[in-house]
Amino acid sequence: MVAPVTVKKFEVKSHDSPDEVRAPNKTRVEVVKLDDYTIGRFNFEPGWRWSECVKPVAKTEKCQASHVGYAVSGRMVVVLNDGTQKTINAGESYTIPPGHDAWVEGEQAFVGIEVMSAADYAKG
Repeated sequence: MVAPVTVKKFEVKSHDSPDEVRAPNKTRVEVVKLDDYTIGRFNFEPGWRWSECVKPVAKTEKCQASHVGYAVSGRMVVVLNDGTQKTINAGESYTIPPGHDAWVEGEQAFVGIEVMSAADYAKG
């Protein structure tokens, strides 16, 4: 059995004043560091596509990050290497394994809060 994770410090920070910002094309990742945790607010503009906007920074054929998050607004389509495709809509939580492409669908920006991949996502 895995020991439960215990939070050791009480902290509050705003993504409006992040510790770090990464901004590839049509992308804004606002990173907040809290004790041993890194949380990111991912903002993808209409027309954003991982293979066009983040691939040049990541330097991999597909996104190799594992994602766990919550969609605050907008809609994003994700397609895995095996062809599995799903749409993530505002109000939904999600997990995405490595090996995928993704794009914003529609004219509204996608905003997601990520609790797993924020430490390294879109980092050059």
